[in-house]
Amino acid sequence: MELLSVENFANLAVLIFLQAVLGFDNLLYISIESQRAPAAQQAAVRRWGIIIAVALRVILLFVMIKLISSLTEPFFDINWTGVIEGSFNFATIVFLFGGVFIMYTAVKEIFHLLSIDDLATEHSDRGASSAMKVTAMIVFMNLIFSFDSILSALAITDVFAVLAVAILASGAAMYLLADRVTEFIQKNRKYEVLGLFILLIVGVVLLGEGGHQAHLKLFGHAVEPMSKATFYFSVTVLVIVDIIQSKYRKKLEAQKQGVHS
Repeated sequence: MELLSVENFANLAVLIFLQAVLGFDNLLYISIESQRAPAAQQAAVRRWGIIIAVALRVILLFVMIKLISSLTEPFFDINWTGVIEGSFNFATIVFLFGGVFIMYTAVKEIFHLLSIDDLATEHSDRGASSAMKVTAMIVFMNLIFSFDSILSALAITDVFAVLAVAILASGAAMYLLADRVTEFIQKNRKYEVLGLFILLIVGVVLLGEGGHQAHLKLFGHAVEPMSKATFYFSVTVLVIVDIIQSKYRKKLEAQKQGVHS
């Protein structure tokens, strides 16, 4: 009966909200990455990627609860005074690797969009990745994203059942929204670039978080994390600028057509 306490219900509500907020970048990545699979299999890739990832996140949660002290113990230190200094554990390595990988993916996709001549034949010219490969990548990146949310959740409560329900709830929300987000991006291709730049910022956030937890210093300067407030403010500014720019471009095109007519 202690499990059904008011405190646990309150913690569950906070955790579901937290998972929803932190899951935004994850959902965006799933929507963009799934488009690399064959068109007929993209919806299945998103569904199975989310289902497998959520199941692994629950397992990861259980492991982290049991081994949290071991995961926070440093694996190695770097003490090159004045150049690079830091103490690296499992979590910081995951954050740093994930940040670099996401930034690499975002930059690669941005350059790809700039290099293609015909958007209509983009996917056929590029060649689709196998459904299994894309699903594996979605699961892998989902686990990297989950470290941030699980570590934040463990700061609120260590009750496994409460944490697991919050993860399942966020997984159900991603399952229901993934197809809609992907359809929106496909119908509004201009937002694909916006989404890639948001992922680029997500990579910077992960690098800052990993560097901060590792007490990383580069050339004598400590790496500071980007706060979630700053991240969402940056994303909001990007979206507003994109909307205003689109409306302004339409206005200019309408004026040009009026002059030529």
